[in-house]
Amino acid sequence: MILRGIEATRYFAKPDPAKTGLLIFGADAMRVALKRQEVIAALIGPEGEGEMRLARIAAAELRKDPAALLDAIKSQGFFPGPRVAFVEDATDTLTATIQTALMEWRAGDAQIVVTAGGLTAKSTLKTLFEKHPAAFCAGLYDDPPSREEIEAALAKAGLTSIDREAMTDLANLARALDPGDFRQTLDKIALYKYRDPSPLTPLEVATLAPATVEAEVDDLIMAVAEGRQNDIAPLFRRLEAQGTAAVTLCIAAMRHFRALHTAVTDPGGVSSGIAKARGVPFKARDAMQRQASNWGSRKLEDAITLLVETDLTLRSTSRAPTMALIERALIRLAMMSQRRG
Repeated sequence: MILRGIEATRYFAKPDPAKTGLLIFGADAMRVALKRQEVIAALIGPEGEGEMRLARIAAAELRKDPAALLDAIKSQGFFPGPRVAFVEDATDTLTATIQTALMEWRAGDAQIVVTAGGLTAKSTLKTLFEKHPAAFCAGLYDDPPSREEIEAALAKAGLTSIDREAMTDLANLARALDPGDFRQTLDKIALYKYRDPSPLTPLEVATLAPATVEAEVDDLIMAVAEGRQNDIAPLFRRLEAQGTAAVTLCIAAMRHFRALHTAVTDPGGVSSGIAKARGVPFKARDAMQRQASNWGSRKLEDAITLLVETDLTLRSTSRAPTMALIERALIRLAMMSQRRG
């Protein structure tokens, strides 16, 4: 049977111990490992591994000894309680071996948990779990964690009171970080809020969030919008050294200046416009309100026109050096911010 979306998230948190097994696969090894850890912990509890109720079998080991999995699911340990036989990094070459174990599984045997990398639609291992009446198959793709997944992770750590805007900032952070770093950030937030009944705020999320390439891009665009020409070169060089693409910088600048333009043209005023803008981090809102007021609608329209022209050039067949093009555009924007009216 196939698990998707919210259904998969709920099953990872509370797997059915009466089922035969579960296959978790995906190209992101860290994401697969985190979900596998969650499922196994839910099945055998925090003391399960210490009580030797978890049998780990590497794929290479199982290829050499096909009987190892069947032995693991049938063997009884010294300690009572549910058991798991975990096969790591499986491929289609192990389909027949795992199929035998699934067929021989009986109530009271160790549940079979298998992880794999990216599997194709025609994968025999994937098909085996999809069609088995008492086993599950869950594919993990590159989509960031859903709101429910984030809430579930925080609730598991004891944090259930979250400001609506803080949740929006967490969702944005989930898109910027890899799964392992995001999980560590959630753990840090939960530790910081331990025994604190007040809601998690956007300011706390901003304070506890790690620095990312996206954050450094934001720092550069903020310097441009505020006309801090002396800050542009060092920020730009650092991003260039990290391999940041010129188109990425252009898109970030376009998004920022369009948000400013939306703010100054909002009927409710600049503050209302910034509040309505999507994806604006909490800690940047005050600064963006000042920027919008300073630029005004006419200069912002000129800035957007410049960025559109730059974007078209970057995506064209022009042989001009792309990083030089975007750097020149950003410097021109910074100079434009100091221009009157």
